[in-house]
Amino acid sequence: MLIEPLLWQDPAAIFARFAGDPWVAWLDSGGSSADVRARFSYLCVDPAEVLVAAAADRPFDRLQALLARHARPPLVGPLPFMGGAVGLLGYELAGALERLAFRHRDDVGLPDLAVAIYPRLIGFDRLERRAWLIASDDGERTRALRTRLDGPAVELPALSPLHWHPEIGRGDYLRAVERVRDYIRAGDVFEANYTARYLARRPEATHPASIYMALRAASPNPFGAYLSFGNGTALCSASPENFIRLGRDGVMETRPIKGTRPRHRDPVLDARLAAELAESDKDRAENLMIVDLMRHDLGRVAEIGSVRVPALFEVEHFHSVHHLVSAVTARLKPGLGAVDVLRAAFPGGSVTGAPKLRAIEIIDELETGRRGAYCGSVAWIGFDGAMDSSIVIRSLAVGRQLIAAQAGGAILAESDPAEEYDEMRVKLAPLLVGGDL
Repeated sequence: MLIEPLLWQDPAAIFARFAGDPWVAWLDSGGSSADVRARFSYLCVDPAEVLVAAAADRPFDRLQALLARHARPPLVGPLPFMGGAVGLLGYELAGALERLAFRHRDDVGLPDLAVAIYPRLIGFDRLERRAWLIASDDGERTRALRTRLDGPAVELPALSPLHWHPEIGRGDYLRAVERVRDYIRAGDVFEANYTARYLARRPEATHPASIYMALRAASPNPFGAYLSFGNGTALCSASPENFIRLGRDGVMETRPIKGTRPRHRDPVLDARLAAELAESDKDRAENLMIVDLMRHDLGRVAEIGSVRVPALFEVEHFHSVHHLVSAVTARLKPGLGAVDVLRAAFPGGSVTGAPKLRAIEIIDELETGRRGAYCGSVAWIGFDGAMDSSIVIRSLAVGRQLIAAQAGGAILAESDPAEEYDEMRVKLAPLLVGGDL
């Protein structure tokens, strides 16, 4: 076991040295380092084993088996994550958990499930400006990693211009929102999360890491992530939303986001927008429905009587938007672990609607493309059994030929289609790096 202090460097500078590796995972933290959500960052390289699985190929069973194969005594140290599994769970993995059929073909090319075991990582405490090389051993591969850390600085290539276009126009978006409202009035659902994609052709020489650095600069958020998948594809995520955190003590917490207002440069107007969000009956109704859904999901694996709602309708402030956020906590039943929690709650209710299964069916009917990584989750699961995860929103899926950006929002009976379209564009604007709407 090795915990070796390193001289502090900007995590982005160290990432640049490893960005060309086929399976690098950077769990980045954007925004103020004083924000507890953004304090720690992890650069994971040189995996011991990689698991790629389709939704039809027992992905959760295979993930459980991967973790069992690499079980080892937990390494106690200065960071919440000291090595383990890191990866992507795509939205369509819902089909592995319930009887759901998705109609859209995969036109981007990211895997449904891609998880790697990382016995070695570089960990950063951004608040205290401290860094460590963390490894399960001090063998040849760890020594090689140390040598690379001492190597010369690397500069990533500049981002080529990207030409974004909407998959559907404004009129079709408004009609789809109205169709969701029809389903709500008919009693199918109380709420459904409708979204739309913008696409860009990927220039041949464009490196996914350059795309991520542009996204990171435009939208620094606490659950940023860069995952490369070994074949030139990658996920670039600037997510503000925590999915589920599972502590070493068995306490689970989820923090669903529902409710959005844009930020404003004028502090007075910015505060007014935040206050408007806090007082909005519609946004509170959106949020409350998902809180109830997540209480149910966590309750499936929680000790009886342990589910709590310690925070309700709190306004949290991010780089480009204000969000309405609540928290649900519970204690995991003895004998269960991180994969059981994911089975119970995936995909996150904030990006589906309620009831969840019918909302997923309506989403698949009305949206014009496969979600893929979008609205799935990026997660780490430590050797100690702890887990943290994000909802993949405010993200770019970088395929070999296409780059996809996606955004939308929760639709209620009282939703105004034009306002929903405007909210989608507010969320989408920071994602269109290298181009514009």
